[in-house]
Amino acid sequence: MTNNTTGEWSKDFIPEGNLASNVNRFTGFEDTYDQHRPEAPQEVITLLTEYLMRRPSLVVDLGCGTGLSTYAWKDAADQVIGIEPNDDMRGKAIAKLASLQTAAGNGNDVHSADIQFVSGYSNQLALPDGSADIITCSQSFHWMDPSSTLKEAARVLRDEGIFAAYDCDWPPSLTWKVEQAYHELIEQTEATISQNVAAQEQAYKGNKNEHLKHIRDSGLFRFSKEIVFHHIEPFTAERYTGLAVSQGGIQTVFKLGSSELDDRIAHFHALVEEQFQGRTLPLMLSYRMRLGIK
Repeated sequence: MTNNTTGEWSKDFIPEGNLASNVNRFTGFEDTYDQHRPEAPQEVITLLTEYLMRRPSLVVDLGCGTGLSTYAWKDAADQVIGIEPNDDMRGKAIAKLASLQTAAGNGNDVHSADIQFVSGYSNQLALPDGSADIITCSQSFHWMDPSSTLKEAARVLRDEGIFAAYDCDWPPSLTWKVEQAYHELIEQTEATISQNVAAQEQAYKGNKNEHLKHIRDSGLFRFSKEIVFHHIEPFTAERYTGLAVSQGGIQTVFKLGSSELDDRIAHFHALVEEQFQGRTLPLMLSYRMRLGIK
């Protein structure tokens, strides 16, 4: 059910097609997530605005987390709505918005868009038909039911509006030894979860490589494609390690109170420190965007 005054979902109700385990996976580590995860790069804004062929009136950011992908539109759209079911992640986004509004109240015009963050689910949006120009899923579509989410997105999008799911390849390109250690860390993480969490209580993660297939198979979009692009960002050893630790699986193991990852994380951190040697390095983040035009 929704709150009649705010249009937000009741925290006690999860619509069909959504899993509580997926929502709860992100509880309690919003600060780590927000500190180390990348913001949506400018390439996202440029690409989608060019495909729309005008400045968007309304952008809807599904599974917006702490707002890293929502605030990217602050100077590029008239209105932006970030939708996030996890209270902790959404609370962080709202806290950042309050800081921006305080700065604006002090005479600093920090953004031109009307930005809002609301509780909600991707397949039941409290938005009118044909109201959005662009709907984005940044690092989030794999946590959603693709069929019902795309059906709802098509309802909310205007004619020739754009649905875009984009993801970053983990980890950022550095050296093969570091990246191999990262993948080994993630493999041990998944094994630890499988051994200690009942299958029905585990989060379900869809295959990102099937995003474009889901868009095409839906029959809801007149045009679809995948775009691959790269973005360079400065990284320190602390941020590189922090990005790894911000992965939901590792945080899940931490919540279990398990120390099974301690040695593997220490090994990974040592390799990262050895490579950076106290430097800040420009590293490549590789993105894959799958989009559909209604």
